[in-house]
Amino acid sequence: MKKLVLFVLTMMAAFTLTACVADTTATATTTTTATTTTVTTSGAAAYVQGVTDTTITVGNTAAVSGYFASVGIPFNDAIKAVFKQVNDAGGIDGRTINFITYDDQFNAELGVTDTETLVEDDEVFALVGHFGTPTVGATLGYIQEKGVPMVYAATGINSLYFAETVGNPIMAVQPIYLTDGRIMTARVFKEALFGATNDALLDSTAKVGVLYTNDDVGNSIKAGVEIEMASLGIESSRILYIPVTADTAVSAVSILKSVNVGAVILAMNQAPFAYTLNAMYDQSLEVPVFTSYVNADVTAVDHLKYSESRAIYTNAWVDLYSDKGQADVVEFIACMDQADLPEATRNAYKGNSFAIAGYIAATVFVEGLKRVAANGEDLTWASYIAAMEETPISIPMGGTVDFTGGKRWGIASMSLLKYGFTTIVGDNPATTDVVETSYASETFTKVREIETILEIEAK
Repeated sequence: MKKLVLFVLTMMAAFTLTACVADTTATATTTTTATTTTVTTSGAAAYVQGVTDTTITVGNTAAVSGYFASVGIPFNDAIKAVFKQVNDAGGIDGRTINFITYDDQFNAELGVTDTETLVEDDEVFALVGHFGTPTVGATLGYIQEKGVPMVYAATGINSLYFAETVGNPIMAVQPIYLTDGRIMTARVFKEALFGATNDALLDSTAKVGVLYTNDDVGNSIKAGVEIEMASLGIESSRILYIPVTADTAVSAVSILKSVNVGAVILAMNQAPFAYTLNAMYDQSLEVPVFTSYVNADVTAVDHLKYSESRAIYTNAWVDLYSDKGQADVVEFIACMDQADLPEATRNAYKGNSFAIAGYIAATVFVEGLKRVAANGEDLTWASYIAAMEETPISIPMGGTVDFTGGKRWGIASMSLLKYGFTTIVGDNPATTDVVETSYASETFTKVREIETILEIEAK
């Protein structure tokens, strides 16, 4: 029973999927601040490889050793589980799916080599679950040149964001950081979340601080903030951008406090998010915080340093509490139950955000195959991409991703979560011992439904 309770609590906490491959130690200047890019695909329209009368071969390169193995292994295992489920049911149009994967150790050089091997030697039909900021950033040009379909990038870097480019083989799914930054900025200025009872708009003269890390994540989110500020017509004098590191977070927060900001946007991933929150506590900066979906992780928050006046809001792109979300969870669990994995691993993956991400990646890819088959067309790169562009695609446990008209924006609608905790006296489900103790039950709870930027702006 205790394991079941822990699983349910874990699933309830998994409202969002992290951009699970962001380097928490990197401080290099970003290479992906462009707001749009253009497609340069040169592949022949009717070209196809990796397809026989009975098989479809796909692959990816991911980190399954080293620091990010805890991300890459469940991610890939869930992809394999989806393909096994499809194959056990007879495949798609009589073809089973063969999955090849290489370990790039979260290293861009290895990632480039492995990607080229997959496309040129293994001749895969598609890249499914292209993994990690280093590899994704270093191979996008190559993928476009070759024309091989790429479905789901496990990162949100802005180089994945394209203007309408019909036929573009790059098909990102999870939200791109630029969109992430736009949505959190729209929430700051358009949502009634402020004041003593959290039901007032931000004061029309209040300044907003943006603390960002000088890396792909921070700069990409910051670019979205800048775009949304312009879209909303808000004067640039109302916002203050300050780059932060572990060594400068305290002084940066001190500056924001001195100018009496009314809210803070934290444009960063998990590790900087945690130390910047601590710096806000140390400096007694008591204003609401808005941050990326990657930070909807209770382990990054010290509940002993939390206060309601420093409320923490995060974006989220999955929703497990809606009727659809609950039904999708049941399907996800059923998929994990039939995976070729030890029972303990299968059970652990049922509450693992990275396994959910892999499940979504593979499920979205398979949707394209089903569409081509339903259309009665030959499976080629062109027919597959066109099928993905037909209508928006429903995301398991989430909203939709829309590739119609050549859109390559990733998921462009998110909900809003708020951190909270309660102190419970009893048997802590996070421990193996049965003992009465006092512990904090921490969650991110939905406070706004999944909405588009335009819907938020219209408030």
